[in-house]
Amino acid sequence: MGDNSFLHFLGGNIMEFLSYTGFANVEIGNLIMILVGFFFMWLAVSKEFEPMLLIPIGFGILLGNIPFKDAGLEIGIYEEGSVLNILYDGVARGWYPPLIFLGIGAMTDFSSIIANPKLMLVGAAAQFGIFAAYAIALALGFDPNQAASIGIIGGADGPTAILLSSKLAPNLMGAIAISAYSYMALVPVLQPPVMRALTTHKERTIKMKAPRVVSQTEKIIFPIVGVLLTCFIVPTGLPLLGMLFLGNLLKESGVTRRLAETAKGPMIDIVTILLGTMVGASTQAKYFLTADSILIFAIGAFSFIIATASGVCFVKIFNLFLKEENKINPLIGNAGVSAVPHSARISQKLGLEYDPSNYLLMHAMGPNVAGVIGSAVAAGVLLGFLI
Repeated sequence: MGDNSFLHFLGGNIMEFLSYTGFANVEIGNLIMILVGFFFMWLAVSKEFEPMLLIPIGFGILLGNIPFKDAGLEIGIYEEGSVLNILYDGVARGWYPPLIFLGIGAMTDFSSIIANPKLMLVGAAAQFGIFAAYAIALALGFDPNQAASIGIIGGADGPTAILLSSKLAPNLMGAIAISAYSYMALVPVLQPPVMRALTTHKERTIKMKAPRVVSQTEKIIFPIVGVLLTCFIVPTGLPLLGMLFLGNLLKESGVTRRLAETAKGPMIDIVTILLGTMVGASTQAKYFLTADSILIFAIGAFSFIIATASGVCFVKIFNLFLKEENKINPLIGNAGVSAVPHSARISQKLGLEYDPSNYLLMHAMGPNVAGVIGSAVAAGVLLGFLI
């Protein structure tokens, strides 16, 4: 009798254990998302598309879609008090993105736009994709807050997309963040066809004159003037713009080298790991696999293409008013999106393809870093409208 009771007790424990396993709780949506995670990691490893982002995001998707029995175990990312939920707080409350911007500022050289300020206009023109996507999202039935969060995907700026959606549309943040980072990674695929379609061979071979040498004093003054000017105009952009320009001042001042090295090295690496993994883990199938997510991806792709086209077309129009020696190669127009420095490298690659002696990277970095500022300003404008 005692043996039977023990066997019954043991059998009950085994069945209870099995009921908690992922195999007992798996749904088709979990498997689909796990395949998506595999795909992201394959893109990172095999194609080297944004590996420092896509590997944490892809692995995070696996973590977020390992099924478990909802029994108050406090292991899921959406369970209050769980370890993953605490780490996710940096995404949900939007304090990872400003730390990312601090690191970006510490590694960014603004010399190209200081030397040639009109390149800032190219970066500004590319932000048209944000507002075009905003209008499309509104037309498709999203409310203004959701539409604004979706529109920011066109800036190809993951941290800005996360910060804005955390304030305006937290229920869509996973889809918006994944979409923004996906299109950042797909810059080498999405931009070149648009750039080729909108330019002639003659335009692609325009050689721009070398930029002037920028003094160290100008580099120090720029972030101070930059933060005052942009944040007085758009105070709602303060978390991102303030940290961006602080990071740049740490770099350029010459007396805080250790702080700058920390900001652009260990700190941004740690935050990138946490941000990417938590964004990936937030894509639990039951929250992520919706019709809205599919629409967000479609609108995001369209806005990214519009942003690229806007930058290129703006340069073509701008050239009509410039002297021959001051003309801008339209191939740098794509760099107005803030995927730094990847979109600038695409400008360089295509420029060399049509003229092996035409080096566009330094010129393309102007609209590229202007795009970082522009997307943060755009986010601040949308926050100002809607909060």
